[in-house]
Amino acid sequence: MRKKNVIRRIAAVTLCAAMAAQTMIPALAEENVFEGIDTSDHEVITMLVLGNKPTNGRLEAMLEELNAVLTEKVNAELDLFYIEWTDWQTQYNVQLLSGDSRVDIITTATDWLYAWENTQKGAFLPLSEDMLKTYAPKTWAQVDADGDWDVCKYNDEIYFIPEDHYTQYTNHGMFYRGDWAKEAGLEDGTITKYEDLTDYFAWILENKPDCIPFDANKNTGNIITGYLTSKTDNVIISGVNVGNDEFWFGMSPDDPFTVTSPYMEGDALYDAADLMKEWNDMGVWREDVMNYDGDTREAMYAGTSGADQHHSQTYYSQVKPNMDVKQEGSDVKMYYWGMENNNVSKPLRTHGAAAINSYSEHPERALMVYDLLRNDETCYRLINYGIEGVDYIVTEDGKLDYPEGYDTSRDALDSNFWCGRNDDLELQNVSWWDGTADMIANYDSFAYDYPYEALIIDKNAIEAEMAAMANVLSEYLPQLRWGKFEDPHAAIDEMREKLMAAGYEDVKASIQADMDAYKESLETAE
Repeated sequence: MRKKNVIRRIAAVTLCAAMAAQTMIPALAEENVFEGIDTSDHEVITMLVLGNKPTNGRLEAMLEELNAVLTEKVNAELDLFYIEWTDWQTQYNVQLLSGDSRVDIITTATDWLYAWENTQKGAFLPLSEDMLKTYAPKTWAQVDADGDWDVCKYNDEIYFIPEDHYTQYTNHGMFYRGDWAKEAGLEDGTITKYEDLTDYFAWILENKPDCIPFDANKNTGNIITGYLTSKTDNVIISGVNVGNDEFWFGMSPDDPFTVTSPYMEGDALYDAADLMKEWNDMGVWREDVMNYDGDTREAMYAGTSGADQHHSQTYYSQVKPNMDVKQEGSDVKMYYWGMENNNVSKPLRTHGAAAINSYSEHPERALMVYDLLRNDETCYRLINYGIEGVDYIVTEDGKLDYPEGYDTSRDALDSNFWCGRNDDLELQNVSWWDGTADMIANYDSFAYDYPYEALIIDKNAIEAEMAAMANVLSEYLPQLRWGKFEDPHAAIDEMREKLMAAGYEDVKASIQADMDAYKESLETAE
């Protein structure tokens, strides 16, 4: 199954299969797969998405056209409910457990959107095979063909739909300017280890007085976790966070079922904290970084920041092509976490997923709308790209482009449909970096299979201890991350003592027991 997924990703990047599939789409789109289903009552289906709600009017214009199509096909309309980035983790989980029946489709994920926890807490509606086959038949067939329903099951019931037919690498790293890195004396203008970033930042401080080396903000990802990934063989157990932080790891790709945490064990955290303090003392970021909430990516586009942090797909689809235009000759590159030791896992099939709210008053219609968004060419292009000729254009060779004068930072649709993208309907974006396929092929050549796709941790048994540990981390990690402790080693020792007192060993033992059971289930399945 995994070999098939790898082959599919490579094929999707080259888009040979996608372009061939598009020749058959119009006939499929005309097929009425919902014939015989009563849709006499008009319904408004609300989908929860992540991101800041756009204010440029493009979303509303798109929804007007999309809803005309949805009304014709299934007598329904779509509305979007945004969880905005400010305090998004808290707001997302509060919304899901609020009992609000106004939301129908929920964007979720097992690695960053707490899918298993919310499943266990009753936020999602269990989806029977008959229900999926009837109300989301094309999605059912596609996911079933890839054999991916098992990664969506809890207690043998399906609770969400994987975005398993879409190519993306979401491993994080640092974006930086290759032209400046070359001037800083780095070979080929390339950063290959964390320590190279120090030399790069120092050069910017000395030579670019109007530029902040790394203009981060309070929502910037945990760069200490990036260091730990790059300097140890530990494998992040995604989705088993303590508070908002990835904390639990497997020992290594060769020993993934032994639970550990470099935040508690070993010396790598000391080294990371020393480096963060060095960067802070140098002035790599704003003094008030822990409170700053400005748009730091736009600062990089404007040439006032020398670095940005996010994942690979953001690099090859947004940052690289935008910087090539907005900072011509910048030669933006990506230093990905784990570059030194090839500590990168293949994409997770449930990094994007769709669930139905357990309080939804019309789950069947919600599934029908989702099936159209994912599989109908007209609906797919509207929700993902907007209105043709205004938000996007299709080139003569069938690729995605934008009208003259279009500016992503100003005109973007921002519908953020991250729970049902489909390589069979994707248009190859002419603005994406032309090295995208090579970058993904390089990852595929060494990345290991993510070992925890169907791992479910019983957090109910350790909820109190995990909450206590989260309180400790919230006291220490932000200041360690941004180098604010005068004596980071002493702070780490204090943190570790408090984590032990909060129940670290009991939590670790409980997670290890779940891991052992998971390992046994995998061995039995073989």
